[in-house]
Amino acid sequence: MNTLNITLKEDYVIVQLNRGKVNAVNLEMVRDLNKAFQSFKKDDSVRGVILTGQPHFFTAGLDVIELYSYDKETIRAMFIEFGELYIELAKFQKPLIAAITGHAPAAGTVLAIPCDYRVMVEGDKYTLGLHEILVNIGLSEDVISGYAFWLGRGLAARYLLKGKLMNATDAHTVGFVDEVCSMEKVLEQAEKQMQQYLKAEPQILQSIKFKARKSWLNQLGLNGEKELKESLEIWWKPEVRARMKGFVERLTKK
Repeated sequence: MNTLNITLKEDYVIVQLNRGKVNAVNLEMVRDLNKAFQSFKKDDSVRGVILTGQPHFFTAGLDVIELYSYDKETIRAMFIEFGELYIELAKFQKPLIAAITGHAPAAGTVLAIPCDYRVMVEGDKYTLGLHEILVNIGLSEDVISGYAFWLGRGLAARYLLKGKLMNATDAHTVGFVDEVCSMEKVLEQAEKQMQQYLKAEPQILQSIKFKARKSWLNQLGLNGEKELKESLEIWWKPEVRARMKGFVERLTKK
């Protein structure tokens, strides 16, 4: 797979996002992740998955520069398949851990939400959160409900409307991040937690995980077609495209 490095351990795998320096998410990466997790779901030798990134960037979020150039068919596929990936991760029965090695805003946070445990690198400069409102990109009810599952509905609502980004300390304080450590220890600590999960009887772990998430999982995908239509309408609105063009031009100049 062009956008992932997959390392096989004795009874779990490490999936490293590997698409350039900032690991921006595009359709190819979404498809690679979907394919990988479909395989992990069926493979009994894979008892858990750790999702990680490059030093300093778990992922910078969606590759807005590339997505801006997508035609109507391609952006529709992107929205559908990214939504399917999120639901697949949320319903993934095996232990899933995020080793957040740096920046993880927007799509990075979307990938972290379904995880059972999140370890993040320390430092004020690294941030995560859902700031889509500031960059003129919509959010699905599925993603919002997952964010609220961890933060609580009131705090999630306030943060979403502000487009608030959190550093590791902030995210740990509100309970989104479970553990904060140095860059050198992020993956190590994620692997230690995986070993703890793997000590449990798999059927019991899966049962408890499902029951704990049941109210959240039962809502997933209920408004898929309606939200897809809404997202596409917003994406192609002239005023939104104009603001997005300005954003893309600023990114291109950096």
